[in-house]
Amino acid sequence: MIDESERLLIERCKLGERAAFDELVRKYEKRVYNLAYRLSGSYDDANDISVDAFVRVFQAIRLFRGDANFSTWLFRIVTNVYLDRRKRNRNKQHVSLDDVIAVEENTVTRQIEDPSPTPGVVIEQRERAQLIQSAIVSLPTDQRTMIVLYHTEGFSYEEIATVLDLPIGTVKSRLNRARLKLREKLEPIRELFGN
Repeated sequence: MIDESERLLIERCKLGERAAFDELVRKYEKRVYNLAYRLSGSYDDANDISVDAFVRVFQAIRLFRGDANFSTWLFRIVTNVYLDRRKRNRNKQHVSLDDVIAVEENTVTRQIEDPSPTPGVVIEQRERAQLIQSAIVSLPTDQRTMIVLYHTEGFSYEEIATVLDLPIGTVKSRLNRARLKLREKLEPIRELFGN
């Protein structure tokens, strides 16, 4: 289930070795943050969820038995932190505090052909990604979790079943419903971008 170097790293963490835990955090911090962002749709919330998740991992690492992959156990904690925060914040009102930043533009003569996408293509890709992320975030929590774990994190049905403590049949049916709902939400985007 778990590779030998990671097993030894976890054993060192269980013994309270701080450097080992720091190494474990470095190994997984990007994936944890990405999962938290995909679930929450907010950079700030993703940061808070990631920190809370690693605090929980630090407190509970001695309980990790190694029956499943460490990443599965870790992502279950991340998902639970997200769900806990969502329950706590359900009744709170949120006000957007987005700042508008004005930047002076300078012109530079391009002397070498730039093979990167044009600004228009970059903006279109960014807009499409934001619209897709918004559609995912607008899904009900259980559907959003299914989409993120399966399509973004690449978890198998079995891993999702372990993370969410659900039967595999339930995972398959909920994932199918989540896909249908997401497709419905993305239909206007398909028309907007023509694909």
